[in-house]
Amino acid sequence: MKTIAIGIGKNKNIKQAIDIFTDEHNVNIKLIQTDSELVEAILDDEIDAVVRGSLAASGVIKEVKKHFPDISRATYVNGDDHEFLLTPVGIDEGTTVEEKLKIAINCGEFLKKLKKEPKIAILADGRKGDYGRSERISKSIDESEELTRLIKEKTDFNVENYYILIEQALKEDCNVIIAPDGIIGNIIFRTLILVDSWPSCGAITFGINGIYIDTSRDQSVEGYLRSLKFAYSLAKL
Repeated sequence: MKTIAIGIGKNKNIKQAIDIFTDEHNVNIKLIQTDSELVEAILDDEIDAVVRGSLAASGVIKEVKKHFPDISRATYVNGDDHEFLLTPVGIDEGTTVEEKLKIAINCGEFLKKLKKEPKIAILADGRKGDYGRSERISKSIDESEELTRLIKEKTDFNVENYYILIEQALKEDCNVIIAPDGIIGNIIFRTLILVDSWPSCGAITFGINGIYIDTSRDQSVEGYLRSLKFAYSLAKL
C-alpha cells in the first residue's frame, strides 16, 4: 500500500478531497500539520509521495534546498484541450538562462518518462520585433534566443522560441511552456488556474529523491483531488 503525506491548512477543500480520494483508492494518508513536518515527510524514504495541500509552507522549498540545492518546479496543466508543464512558477525561480535550461531539461526528461515527446516553447517579454523598446525587453529577447540555442545544442527535444506569443504556443500543442521568469510564470498560473479554472495537478518538484507536489493554498476540491491522483500515479511508477 502506498503512503501519501498531505498538508492540512486552513482551506477546508483539502479535507473533502482526501475523503473522496480515500473512498476511491486503497492508500495510506498521513496528515501533515506544519511546515517542518512537511519537510520531514519529503525527506522520509518511507513515504511514497508528499502533497503540500493547503499549508502556507513558505519555508518548505528553502529548507528542502539545504538537502537538494538544485530543485525546480513545473505546474502540470491537464485539461481536455491542453496538457503541458508550465515553468518556472516560483517567484524567485528562473532568474538566469542557466537555471531555465536546467528546468527545461528536467521537464523534457520527465515527459519522456511518461512516454510523451517534449515540445518546448520558450517565451520572452516581447515579440522579436520589439527589440530595443526597452533594456528589459531586449535582455529578455536575448535570453530567450540563447536558451533556445542551448536546448537545441544539449538535447534532442523539439524547441521553438515563441517570444511573447503564448497563445500560439498553446495552439500548436507545446507541452512545456518556459516563462521569461518565475514572476511571469506565477502570474500565468494564477490567470489560467485560479481565475479561468484550467485544471492543474499542482507543481511537480524536480531534483529531489522523492515525489513532492506543490499546490496552491487557494485550490478547489477538484484541484486538490487532481494533485492527490497525480502523486499516487507517480508513486506507482
